[in-house]
Amino acid sequence: LTDFIAKTLQPKLGERVADLACGTGGFLVSTLNILNKQVKTVEDRENYNRAVFGIEKKGQPYILAVTNLLLHDVDNPDIIHGNSLEKRVTDYTDKDKFDVIMMNPPFGGSELPVIKQNFPTDLQSSETADLFLALIMYRLKDNGRVGVILPDGFLFGNDDAKINLKKRMLNAFNLHTIIRLPGSIFSPYTSIDTNILFFDKTGPTKQTWFYRLDMPEGYKHFSKTRPMKLEHFKPVEEWWNNRHEIQDDAGNYKSKAYTPQELADNNYNFDLCGFPTETEEVLPPEELMSKYKEERVKLNTKIDQTLSKIKALLEEDD
Repeated sequence: LTDFIAKTLQPKLGERVADLACGTGGFLVSTLNILNKQVKTVEDRENYNRAVFGIEKKGQPYILAVTNLLLHDVDNPDIIHGNSLEKRVTDYTDKDKFDVIMMNPPFGGSELPVIKQNFPTDLQSSETADLFLALIMYRLKDNGRVGVILPDGFLFGNDDAKINLKKRMLNAFNLHTIIRLPGSIFSPYTSIDTNILFFDKTGPTKQTWFYRLDMPEGYKHFSKTRPMKLEHFKPVEEWWNNRHEIQDDAGNYKSKAYTPQELADNNYNFDLCGFPTETEEVLPPEELMSKYKEERVKLNTKIDQTLSKIKALLEEDD
């Protein structure tokens, strides 16, 4: 997942790449693996050394992130042990901004009222992931680009903060792509369904493409022993530069573009091109029994027909 996002955003030497809740440094390492191939001169090596920046709140992941960067030949890892949300977002200046931000912010958590006060009133949320998305908006350079993983709850959420975040994303940024990810990607740590939002700071959104990435053939779910691999993103990569509408066999959209006006008319519900959901039909008892008897008669008839065919074949052999 981190490799796919880094590969899609295409970081270049000379740019500053950040993860504002970096954990053990997965996104930063994916970035360094791409940048290392670009190193040709001593100056390139210096740019490589100062290319990535991270912040991590928890002690053990912070130490592992620093170790990870040292193992990838970064002489002085620029990783801070702290909470990205503890500073007022309006205090950030151009020197605090980045060319590329990739993140899988923590979600499902909530922050103290004192943390929420670091954000404008219209963006204050009780959901940690919402606050990180707002933070990204304040720490992205002009022409900068973002790949961020967010839970389904953000897409269909309709509380004030989420609606205001979506409006701001469409009006002040170019939200060009949302990838709906198959379930169980983060199994066994969480079963929450997730999405990748790609946007940049090049002007307002003209259209947003949604693409549903289905579970790979042969997989019912991902697990620790059968995790998602970069090769599973091949359908997205093939579609990325040749975007077109796709409908599945049931007539549901697997890929489709929507204008900001269409998204506004949908009450900013971004739950589009999602996965089909199974519905269970609950019938009154008498109707249920009648339907069961009918199905049983059909099934018995099929079994009798099949047995007759087998018997006929056996008799032919004799």
